[in-house]
Amino acid sequence: MALSSLAVAGYFTGQYAQGTLDSLAHQHVGLSDAYASRALPIRIAFYVHIVTAGLALALGPWQFSKRLRKRRIRVHRGIGRAYLATVALGAVSALVMSMFNSVGLLGFFGFGSLAVLWGWTAWRAYRAIRERDIRSHQAWMIRNFALTYAAVTLRLWFGLLIFIQVPFVHGPDAAEAILEQAYAPLPFLAWLPNIVIAEFLIRRRGLPALHLTTTPPAARRGEPSPQPPAAAGRPAA
Repeated sequence: MALSSLAVAGYFTGQYAQGTLDSLAHQHVGLSDAYASRALPIRIAFYVHIVTAGLALALGPWQFSKRLRKRRIRVHRGIGRAYLATVALGAVSALVMSMFNSVGLLGFFGFGSLAVLWGWTAWRAYRAIRERDIRSHQAWMIRNFALTYAAVTLRLWFGLLIFIQVPFVHGPDAAEAILEQAYAPLPFLAWLPNIVIAEFLIRRRGLPALHLTTTPPAARRGEPSPQPPAAAGRPAA
């Protein structure tokens, strides 16, 4: 996971460092087509996201190193602060970008939801560690990095969906149709499976998991729930 994170971080930041958005758009590099003609604030948000998301992807895996946490706690904390700062900037810029994505409403709701959840889980992780709730902090960091890792899974799904379609799509516009159909589900497919797997890992490690029901904390620990006091004027059974 660390190697794939570093590889993708280097790849997608490096490709946009080869020229201006206008020149890259003429070469159809990455998302340059979708943002080269946008207003200056949108292009700034684009570059902020590329840099900060790349840094988050490169820094994130180091936070799960037990050796680093035990032997170099100050380094762990420093990397953690830098990671959360890059996620905060990356989430805000990603939300701005989602309003101008290349697949319309599907991209807005998919990538926009990813941006909001990415920022929210980072905030929960930060709040948990400030409250010295280490187990909750670990759980929220797993969820958060699962969303950060969407940068990797998006590209894996994209390649797989292209490969699956090749034998079945033919014609002069086959290549364009394959790319469009492969990219269409990615606004959700890039991160939804990740968060499901993250929750499975959290439960497997015995960390605080998300619950769909409002089960009392005592019941979750296997303790009997406290009984309400008997009504006034009525003898207890």
